[in-house]
Amino acid sequence: MSNTALALTSALALALAAPVAGALGHRAVVRSRNARLLRIDSPNGIDEQRFVPIGGIEQWISIRGEDTANPVMLELHGGPGASHAAHGPRTRAWEEHFTVVRWDMRGTGKTLGRSDAAAQGEISLDRLYEDALEVTRYVRARLGADRVVLVAHSFGSVVGLRLARRHPGLYAAYVGTDQNIHAAGRDDSARAGLLARLRAAGKRKQLAEVEAMGADPRTWTTAQHAAHSRITATTEPLTFRSMRSVVLKSLWFSPLHTLRELGALGRGMKLSEPLLAEAAAFDDWADGTEFDLPFFVFQGEADPFTPPSLARRYVEDVQAPAKAFAEIPDAGHFAALRHPDRFLTLLLTHVTPTLTAGGAAG
Repeated sequence: MSNTALALTSALALALAAPVAGALGHRAVVRSRNARLLRIDSPNGIDEQRFVPIGGIEQWISIRGEDTANPVMLELHGGPGASHAAHGPRTRAWEEHFTVVRWDMRGTGKTLGRSDAAAQGEISLDRLYEDALEVTRYVRARLGADRVVLVAHSFGSVVGLRLARRHPGLYAAYVGTDQNIHAAGRDDSARAGLLARLRAAGKRKQLAEVEAMGADPRTWTTAQHAAHSRITATTEPLTFRSMRSVVLKSLWFSPLHTLRELGALGRGMKLSEPLLAEAAAFDDWADGTEFDLPFFVFQGEADPFTPPSLARRYVEDVQAPAKAFAEIPDAGHFAALRHPDRFLTLLLTHVTPTLTAGGAAG
């Protein structure tokens, strides 16, 4: 089960405390540099951020790329509630090959900031699924794209798998990273790995806390899901370093976010936590392994939240016109953001060759 919401909330708290240490001036310099990096001046380029009516509320959508003739990539961010809007500078090279669409889901980031939590309406997996369909149709119409490449990160892959399975006509390919695979309690490899790390480190209090949860995440409370995530994030070195040096820095130095908006990001992740228990009941094998579109999963080799062994097993059972599984070395969770260059190489090597000229671009 992938939930980094509580861990990221802690990282945000550290970021918001940074001005006490005299970091505001440095933040302003780096934000200005990142803003220059994000400029798109190419004749065929696009750079727009706007609120769009989706599912009865205004939701924030960003569309960026150097050439609108490139394939369209629609990202589903993780968390739940962990917006990807701040990662533009790290993934800038992606926009040379794809028109990248980022969307702050209901209850997340700028969408949450547009109105208060009560005005967000129902926050459920069914509601996010319907919102994602509406966003897909908006993007296809806005860019004149027949189909888009669906790239689902972490918790976003819970929704992404269902979209890809049920609506292959809308998507040119499915790409999962930090891919969640739910097995209705049959697999406990993430928990087993965590228990092993805690025993090796002699962390008896945390070990007892995780053992008391039991092996089946379907029985955990929202608080237990959050605790499992917090402990997991801080006991796997690659993931912990990525959380601090990639996620935290992207948020703190984002030219798109004020200090007030950084606080809203933390509130949104807390608001979305109940989705974890809802997703725990899913069974991806029972839902089906047949996909009528190219299917890819690129996973961090040391991912403690979404173990690559489980994702690999699922991909082995997938039937699709084309498929591939690849591990990203020197990466835990957040693999695509830790190594955006390697992730781009995988996209260009495996995904782009499967796209038809009219299937993914306008």
